[in-house]
Amino acid sequence: MKTAPEWAAAAAAQRPAGLAWIDGRPVPSSSGRTRPTVDPATGQVIAEVAECDERDVDLAVDAARRAFLSGSWSRQGPRDRAAVLSRLADLILANLDELALLDSRDGGKRIVDTTAIDIPGSAAILRWYAESLDKVYGEVAPTGPGDLATVTREPLGVIAAVVPWNYPLEMAIWKLAPALAVGNSVVLKPSEETPLSALRLGELATEAGLPDGVLSVVPGDGPVVGQALGRHTDVDAVTFTGSTQVGKLFQLYAGESNMKQVWLECGGKSAVVVLDDVTDLDAVAAGVTGGIFTNAGQVCSATSRLVVQRGVAEALTERLLARTAAITVGNPLDPATDMGPLVSIGQATQVRSLLTDGAAEAAALVGGELEPGAATECFVRPAVLVDVAPTARIAQTEVFGPVLVTHVVDTEEEAIAVANGTPYALAAGLWTDDLRRAHRVAAALRAGTVSVNCVDALDVSTPFGGFGLSGYGRDLSLHAMDKFTGLKTTWVHYG
Repeated sequence: MKTAPEWAAAAAAQRPAGLAWIDGRPVPSSSGRTRPTVDPATGQVIAEVAECDERDVDLAVDAARRAFLSGSWSRQGPRDRAAVLSRLADLILANLDELALLDSRDGGKRIVDTTAIDIPGSAAILRWYAESLDKVYGEVAPTGPGDLATVTREPLGVIAAVVPWNYPLEMAIWKLAPALAVGNSVVLKPSEETPLSALRLGELATEAGLPDGVLSVVPGDGPVVGQALGRHTDVDAVTFTGSTQVGKLFQLYAGESNMKQVWLECGGKSAVVVLDDVTDLDAVAAGVTGGIFTNAGQVCSATSRLVVQRGVAEALTERLLARTAAITVGNPLDPATDMGPLVSIGQATQVRSLLTDGAAEAAALVGGELEPGAATECFVRPAVLVDVAPTARIAQTEVFGPVLVTHVVDTEEEAIAVANGTPYALAAGLWTDDLRRAHRVAAALRAGTVSVNCVDALDVSTPFGGFGLSGYGRDLSLHAMDKFTGLKTTWVHYG
């Protein structure tokens, strides 16, 4: 691992182009407008990025449709597509430091996370889908003599992938890997906050051998580019990760245009339940703080609510507050930093505003101040709001920042009710030493993923997504391929 000065020197030498990637080549926006993308740790402009609009979306979608109809990708054999995706995974790893630095600078992410988790993880997910392609079979229906009916999965056509800023490259790969693997063309819209690694990915995809038009990257404002993709009548499906509010807009756009499929992975207000039979409270405290303060709390599945039984509440809270106070907030390019900045001044302002409101509804607020002496006002110290009513606004609102609220309950039944007491249902955590309680309570928690005695369990082999206002899309696993294909029956009568 490089030292902080070495990463700083590498950052100073980076010169991202900032051009859109459409039909296999870098292009400026049709309007010629650009938008600066800013390093939240320093306040410095990293690059001027093409500010695309509806005309650029039309160009990208047209290129995607032509590529799909040509069969240059959609009708390639599974092993041929797999070879290209594997080469792209190799190129991601070959450019690991560059991509990691782009995501760290663009979003304020710790360099130790982007180098060790985000970028290698992106390559691994891409390779996993590539390797799955010749292992997925169709079906033969049980017909009578003289008939043969097959059921196959066909690529939908043109997919719009709209991704957030908290894991810029990895979230893009979550969408792209299964969509491309099954033969679709994709138009990727990265967040306006963190577009740089996605634009570089477009270049690498072409270098890997992806035909022109199969992947375009169109940066720009969400209400402009995102809406244009959502309303476009030649887009066959939208896959989206982001806020519930914007997810509802994509449903509206689909209904007002061509009834395209919309797959949503939206907000969360995940609970971690700690039952009173737990003995290793130090391990629990480490897990709870990791579940909320990783990536400065900017994680949709972050366990932002602690629901703890009274018998262990005081001892666990003491440990949590000590761990929280010891977190080092600072330069994300310094490997010694525990937590970097929030993605922008706007995000930091919103988080601190919610904290101010929440303090009036809590027995105590610990942390949450601006980090003294920081270069920008994006550095917010991790915060714990102690003993908050489950119905309080801060306990029901997705903060998307380093903010934990605690609820003390008396019974297992009350813990389940409080944990399930929000309209979100993305993820949940559970800590208990009793295996029977683990199964019983996990079954009662309404969430797409329940992590028992661990933190935010995640693997490419298992689906990720939720219920309720957390949406209904599923990323990862073989099930993700279902979103990007349609079932086709071919019935042959021969006797």
